[in-house]
Amino acid sequence: MGLFYAYFAALGLDIRLEDATNQGRLDMAVLFNGQVYLFEFKVVELVPEGKALEQLKAKNYAEKYQALNQPIHLIGIEFSKAERNLTGFEVETLGLA
Repeated sequence: MGLFYAYFAALGLDIRLEDATNQGRLDMAVLFNGQVYLFEFKVVELVPEGKALEQLKAKNYAEKYQALNQPIHLIGIEFSKAERNLTGFEVETLGLA
């Protein structure tokens, strides 16, 4: 997560880390160019499990941002602890309400 934060912060984007919602804490939100990007990061063992994107949807983290009336992109990123590398990356875009 630190690398993603550093990259987006260097670009001067509006970043919100550990953003509290009524369902828990979202790992990172990035607001840019009239769009909202919600990130959840998970460490898994070797095989991606899809849990990062699943959590974004199950905890309805997007609800907090729907009043902005902007496209919302849910981004689940999974890393392998053993390989110390990215193992899964899923994106789902929610339409405007």
